[in-house]
Amino acid sequence: MRFTFTEKRVEIDEALRSYAEKKISKLDRFFRTESEAYVTFSTERFRYNAEVTISNNGMFYRVSESTGDMYASIDSAVASIERQIRKNKTRLEKRLREGSLEREKTPDAYDPSMDVEDSDFSVVRKKRFAIKPMSEEEAILQMNLLGHEFFAFKNTDNGGGFAVVYKRRNGGYGLIEDEQA
Repeated sequence: MRFTFTEKRVEIDEALRSYAEKKISKLDRFFRTESEAYVTFSTERFRYNAEVTISNNGMFYRVSESTGDMYASIDSAVASIERQIRKNKTRLEKRLREGSLEREKTPDAYDPSMDVEDSDFSVVRKKRFAIKPMSEEEAILQMNLLGHEFFAFKNTDNGGGFAVVYKRRNGGYGLIEDEQA
């Protein structure tokens, strides 16, 4: 497992880093391929926050815990993310097609010519990521795992066309699809 540590408004010593690595490395047994862990330490009003995001084969698991002790925050985050991984892994294996967790990443479908900016608009932030082929249920599950309001994917239920699933204000989910010719 590869680690990336970030510190916000706090300095972390090497002992805490190695403790976090040791605890989070135990989660590696749930994955068949190498995963990446992003750990962010911060403080806010005498509370110690530990945010852990694990990326494995295109799936993201994110947890943020806040306690009065940084070591306790790490322990709590690892326990929460382990529950999340177990819950969603069994759900995927039961409800979705066989082998959905072992699927390989697809290459980026990003086109650099789409970076044209108009002078009236300014892009504040850019993100690049591979858009994975998956079913609508997988996309909703991934969106909920990330805690986002929407999620873009290639819809295997509709011939691999571009689609966006989103949470509706009145409950439920919506789907925006590319019109297939």
